[in-house]
Amino acid sequence: MKHAGSLLLVGMVLGVALQLQQRTLWPAGVYAGLLVLAVACGLLAAGHRHRLAWLASGWLLAGVLGGAGSTGLRAVVFAAQALDPALEGVTLMVTGRVAAMPTSTPQGVRFEFEVEEALHDRRVVSLPPRLLLGWYHRPLHARPDAGVQAPGLAGPPLPVVVAGDRWRLAVRLKRPHGLSNPHGFDRERWLWEQGLGATGSVRTGPRDPAPQRLSATGWH
Repeated sequence: MKHAGSLLLVGMVLGVALQLQQRTLWPAGVYAGLLVLAVACGLLAAGHRHRLAWLASGWLLAGVLGGAGSTGLRAVVFAAQALDPALEGVTLMVTGRVAAMPTSTPQGVRFEFEVEEALHDRRVVSLPPRLLLGWYHRPLHARPDAGVQAPGLAGPPLPVVVAGDRWRLAVRLKRPHGLSNPHGFDRERWLWEQGLGATGSVRTGPRDPAPQRLSATGWH
């Protein structure tokens, strides 16, 4: 029994690796079935603790099935929450909470946002539960004498965005995308790993509803 945990861990690593090789996802019920089989294998191995072959194969198989089942089920659930293509590039009103420490950049601030409610034309729509938003300074207008866009930023300072605060924001979103570079950073995979179902920007134009800070929360 002292090696059961090691065998289970090795099996889970193998199971996760096998699931990640899948080109397409199976239905959620298949992955749930793998988890049930994993429990059954674990119980079988525990019931034959005095038989080394049963013990080793049972715990190893339980780990493989559990690793593949849990990874696949998480992927199916996340994929089902993907942004509707019809909602890409349109202005949405989202209410929710700043879910992590914001990151300041020369262009503005970037932060994760946990959605509570989303509206499009006053109609409730479904969005991924977690977004990566950028709130940017407005660029300066083009200089008429130079014919090029002037460097620098314009407009009033951005509000202070604090983790845990609730906001109502006008945003435009798009599905995660990244550059196809096998030797570089895979941004799309990173967004998937972080559970960020869409990226976008806060809209602050003259025709957009003004952002509203609703309250601070206990997550502050």
